[in-house]
Amino acid sequence: MTRVQEAREGRLTEEVRQVAGDEGVRPEELSALVAGGRAVITRNQMRTDIAPLGIGEGLCVKVNANVGTSRDVSDVLTEIQKTRVAVKAGANTVMDLSTGGDLADIRRKIMEAARVPIGTVPIYEAAARALSKHSSFCEMSPDDIFLVIEEHLESGVDFITVHCGVNQEALSRMKSEGRLMDVVSRGGAMSIAWMRHNRRDNPLYTDFERLCDLAVRYDATLSLGDGFRPGATADATDRAQIQELITLGELQSRALERGVQVIIEGPGHVPLDQIQANVHLEKQLCHGAPFYVLGPLVTDVAPGYDHITGAIGGALAAWAGADFLCYVTPAEHLRLPDTQDVHDGVIASKISALAADLAHGRKDAQARERAMAKCRKSLDWDGMYKHAIDPEKAKNTRAQALPMNSEVCSMCGEFCAIKVQKDSE
Repeated sequence: MTRVQEAREGRLTEEVRQVAGDEGVRPEELSALVAGGRAVITRNQMRTDIAPLGIGEGLCVKVNANVGTSRDVSDVLTEIQKTRVAVKAGANTVMDLSTGGDLADIRRKIMEAARVPIGTVPIYEAAARALSKHSSFCEMSPDDIFLVIEEHLESGVDFITVHCGVNQEALSRMKSEGRLMDVVSRGGAMSIAWMRHNRRDNPLYTDFERLCDLAVRYDATLSLGDGFRPGATADATDRAQIQELITLGELQSRALERGVQVIIEGPGHVPLDQIQANVHLEKQLCHGAPFYVLGPLVTDVAPGYDHITGAIGGALAAWAGADFLCYVTPAEHLRLPDTQDVHDGVIASKISALAADLAHGRKDAQARERAMAKCRKSLDWDGMYKHAIDPEKAKNTRAQALPMNSEVCSMCGEFCAIKVQKDSE
């Protein structure tokens, strides 16, 4: 029996009670959200060594970090290090997006390194296998794709991205739209290339029930990928993107009927004035399902600083109702991120998530803010480090320029407003 089915029968499992306790909500409330598809609990039934994680309505905003090799840079030790850095910085989940090297071994080692839910995109491995056997990855069969999906779930992966909404109808919308950037999703581009080569529709769409069968068997969470997400702000909220979103909403309903948990993935590059509308559209068309956004990046012209453009969009999206933020690193659009990029990307997205939680009135976020304010008022530096989102960064930055009076900082010194008031009392 899946989590959705248990919730519908009113069973308050230990897992539901644990997540509800972590989130500060009533177990009955969380169970109702899971039953209605408005929240998910991600943990593969084979991974008893990690805590279950709740994502969705009424829960704190979560952050994902992407790691993984490419065919040009394939060092599993580096990816393990990046995984550990991401988790230490506060990532709630990690996705292995590897495309180069021994993919099964890399996935296993990343899972061993991270005691958090792990996500993957199985079509990457299916394509890599096909490319090693044929002249083109487009020669993989639907059975090849579903075989890899099952292998990932069987290995203990907690959630998978599947581009089920990439179909002929959405593709025709893009052709008629005249997009500037066409398709920038790697899984989306692979799916479209396969469709064109084989002159048939996407098997993840046409054989969606087969995918649901696997999801039920492993009680897996499906993250329905946004293959037509905009890769430029000029393409945001166009017909192809919305057509895919409509399809994802229909598939989410079908999956939920089977008892399958679903997350909906979203854009992408989106101007500030369209972010709230994008979130509201997803919640309306996908029946309140958890929304997982990449950024969104609010401008295209900041390579090297896209962790900032993504944090700006992520804060607004999360405030508007997005539930799950995929980090963006400074290396986005430039190269595979290194460990510092991973750290900076996670911190930027955590800031977005915490800002949204505070705006939503979450008591834990408010308590942390008040604690920091009290420490600042009392010039309690150790207390400030404790409540900082990046304690090491705060401590090291202060240490670079300590004032003569260690009670204050070097910006104001003896003219510190807090010290002046304290001394005048």
